[in-house]
Amino acid sequence: MASFRDHAIQLAKQAKAASRQLAVLSSGEKNKALYLMAQSLEAEAPFLLAENRKDLELAKQAQISAAVLDRLALTSARIAAMAEGLREIARLPDPIREITGMWRRPNGLQVGKMRIPLGVIGLIYEARPNVTADAAGLCLKSCNAVILRGGSEAHLSNQAIGKVLQSACVETRLPGHAIQVVQSTDRSLIHELLQLEEYIDLIIPRGGEELIRAVVADSKVPVIKHYKGVCHIYVDCDASPEMAQRICMNAKVQRPSVCNALETLLIHESVAAAFLPSMASQLTAAGVEIRGCAQTRALVPSAKEATEEDWNAEYLDLILAVRIVKNLDEAIEHIERYGSQHTESIITENYRRSGEFIDRVHSSAVMVNASTRFNDGGELGLGAEIGISTSKIHAFGPMGLEGLTTTKFIVLGNGQIRE
Repeated sequence: MASFRDHAIQLAKQAKAASRQLAVLSSGEKNKALYLMAQSLEAEAPFLLAENRKDLELAKQAQISAAVLDRLALTSARIAAMAEGLREIARLPDPIREITGMWRRPNGLQVGKMRIPLGVIGLIYEARPNVTADAAGLCLKSCNAVILRGGSEAHLSNQAIGKVLQSACVETRLPGHAIQVVQSTDRSLIHELLQLEEYIDLIIPRGGEELIRAVVADSKVPVIKHYKGVCHIYVDCDASPEMAQRICMNAKVQRPSVCNALETLLIHESVAAAFLPSMASQLTAAGVEIRGCAQTRALVPSAKEATEEDWNAEYLDLILAVRIVKNLDEAIEHIERYGSQHTESIITENYRRSGEFIDRVHSSAVMVNASTRFNDGGELGLGAEIGISTSKIHAFGPMGLEGLTTTKFIVLGNGQIRE
């Protein structure tokens, strides 16, 4: 039996070869494959749901949390959304070979920059099987080969989705190894893949902070980081109370198990007494546990005391930290100290203050009068996303097609030589 290193090298070599074939494909060839992938997911929905039920049953036996179970579960609607995501990627402009700039030098040389694929991408992710389809579609459209290693809790679901997508690639005469789903659940294989910098161009980990830090520490391949989503909403003194309540409820309750859900609510002290009791009542009715500062607890006696750890927490659950602040400066100071550069929003009708918030808060998405739940590739018009980067190199925020490319210089001459 081959060693984990031998198996990792085989996967990586196959991906490298496929990436060279992908690089010369036309938009039409890629889009044809994407549409067939979408159609195949819908046609194979009973198979996908059956495999997912097996994963869910094993996860329940392992007493995995409700938040993880929610991310793990496939439904007919989620499969339809995966398929529509692939169709949306097909409809997006092709970034490959796009000329992003062109200029002429005094000696007559024309110099430009052209978008090209990164090459081979390794994606290591937890729980959510829809990531398999999203990542495969984005990588295919951007001419990158992808090696997918999902969490063991979604192993059967990921294998099933990967099988359907690979079959569609082969049927449309694309390289079968453009999309590879790792079959082993042994973590030793991940370690070996992370050492293969000569074959793999980028690693993208998606999951909990522990996973991402472990990947960063072990990898010789460049890593896009997304440690956690400690997302804030600041309710300003000039906020519309009705708007603020509607946005905060959506950001916290609509789907609390995802990284762009609200985790800490900051409220200007001048509106706290009028706003917070009603807000807390709505949140509590929705099952949210509130953990607050001393001023919060004075207004909401049912709230628990917030500890230092709560301000750093990514709960991914129906728990919300609440703090009353003196002004915009104190709100921004709190975000700078405890935030994770993911998503922050201000609720205000003051134009100057909203502009100041945008300028001073350096997270991957900064919003005005909108839910943090909009920091998502699909919602921002990127199609699906392969992840949300909270580090500023090479990409920042949701990584759609453009985030999966780089640029090379092209130089057009007519005989020039350097003197």
